[in-house]
Formats: sequence, structure tokens, C-alpha cells
Amino acid sequence: MIAIIPIAGAGTNLRPHTYTQPKSLIPVAGKPILGFIIDQLLENGINEFVFVIGYLGEKIKEYVERTYPNIKKNYVVQETREGLGHAIWLTKEVIPKNSEVMIVLGDTIIDVDLKSFIALTSSALGVKKVSDPRKFGVVEFDQDGNIIRVVEKPTIPKSNMAIVGLYKIKEFDILIKSLGHIIKNNIRSNNEFYLTEGLQEMIRRGVKVEGFKVDNWYDCGQKEVLLKTNALLLKKRKKLPSYKKNLQNCIVIEPIHIGKNTILKNCIIGPNVTIGDNASIYDSIIRDSIIGNYTKLNDVVLFNSLVGSDSFIWGSSQSLNIGDNTELDLR
Repeated sequence: MIAIIPIAGAGTNLRPHTYTQPKSLIPVAGKPILGFIIDQLLENGINEFVFVIGYLGEKIKEYVERTYPNIKKNYVVQETREGLGHAIWLTKEVIPKNSEVMIVLGDTIIDVDLKSFIALTSSALGVKKVSDPRKFGVVEFDQDGNIIRVVEKPTIPKSNMAIVGLYKIKEFDILIKSLGHIIKNNIRSNNEFYLTEGLQEMIRRGVKVEGFKVDNWYDCGQKEVLLKTNALLLKKRKKLPSYKKNLQNCIVIEPIHIGKNTILKNCIIGPNVTIGDNASIYDSIIRDSIIGNYTKLNDVVLFNSLVGSDSFIWGSSQSLNIGDNTELDLR
């Protein structure tokens, strides 16, 4: 099975952070989002990948080549952002015929029994019940539990089961033909070719598609969800790295992650804090936040904050959302 990870989007909801790095490389619990996705797939026996890149794609490629040099991989460039359906259709050039694929969105961390999902004998979509299905792609089932309709952001939903960004496609050739039909006939919504339209066409052509309920999923495209995901992943970690030698006169409230060569002095840190590598933090209180690499903080009180790399902040007491290479003096 081949994993397709589409990561070509610009991540506009996470600006200013995504001006300088793709959202899939923003760290949570000490690791980029993309790293959690790749590791989860590798742990379940998938070791061949296709990355659909676009915006800041070279940074994605650099990270994958540096961190996962031994996996089998291809890169497909989506030059113009024409939707998820278009991104998947482009992979036809590098994926052999009669292949099975798993599609995992590159900004989504999913809590799921992936081994059972892979073992399904038919194509399947990961789904979860939501309170407002109008914001999502939604599936409708027949009486046997098979998916009969897939609709993107319906105005009047007939189901509250949302697609969570996880797809197992046994009949990948038929999906490519279905997407080709959508593209050839210019069937767009909001000027994009939706994957849901291709899936619906695939079902119309007779492919059986199941729904597979996931426990939780975290679409890390917004600051609030990113911080929540960071907290949950920190709590789930089985082994915490040693960091105490870098602390001087500090109080720590677990769970936290402190990166390599980071120094903290006279601080209260935690809970739910991730601090990157080579940071320096003095006389500060930080909780429920993510702090980037090489960042320097002095005399700050931060909560629910997302601070980029190479930033300098003095004398602040608030919730911040600032990107890389920022300097703030709020004394």
C-alpha cells in the first residue's frame, strides 16, 4: 500500500506562522505535524509515500529527506492550488496501476486503529460524528452501512458523519478515472476540484465504500486546535525526554517538552508546553503554549500562545500568536 500525503496548501488560517514554513512542519509535542503522520504510517507497515507539495514545498522535501532518508518516496508538485481532488489526480504519474493507496491529509492528526483500517477488504473513509456537519465533507449510508453519497459542506445535511481526512482506496485506478471525469468536465466548487466529487463518481461507478469510525481527529489548521492537539499528544507520550539538566531554579508542571540545548532560568513552565531547540527563557511563566526554536523570552507571562522560531520577547503578559523572526519589547 502507498500513502499519499497532500501538503500543498498555503495554511492561511495559521498566518503569520505559515509565511515562513508549511503548516505541516509546525511542531506539536516536540515534533512537526508531518512527522507524527509519517511515524504512524511506518508503525503500521506502510513505507512507500507520495508527497503532493506546492507552497514552500522545498522545506517539506528538506525535512523528509533529512528525517526519513530510507523510506521510498516520490514528490508531486501541484503548481496551482486547484483543490484536493486535483492534487490526488496528479499522483497518477508516479503510482503504478492496480495499486492500493491510503490518503492522509498532511495537517491532520488522527486517533484511529490504523491496523484495523488497513485490514478492511473494501475501500473506506474515516468518519466521525460532528455537531455541525455543514463545515465538512459528509457521508450518507445505506441500510447495510455502505456509503452511498458523499457531499462537501452541505447546506442542509442529511447526515452528521464527517470525513476526517483518512481514505483507503483499493480501486485507485477507478478513483483516478473518476477525478479525470470531474476535471475534464470542469466540475468545480469554489473554483476547486473536490475529492468528494471524485469519490461520489467512484461510488456511482459501482465501487463499494465503507465508513470507519475514528476516535478523534485534529485538523491543525487553526491556532486553538493546534494548541489543543499539542496538549493531548504531550499527555499521551509514553516516554518523556530528560530535560532537567537545562533547568535552573524552575518549577515544572507536566506534561511539557523542552528541546535540545534549551536553557530555562527562574521559570514556571507548564502544563501543556512545547519549547523548541536552542531557546533561552528567563524569569517567565508559560502554560498551554508552543515556543519555536532559537526563541528568547525574558520576563514574560504567556498562555495559549503560539510563538515562532528566532523570536525575541521582553515584558509581556498575554496570549500571543506571532511568527518567526519577530522582536517584541512590551516593557
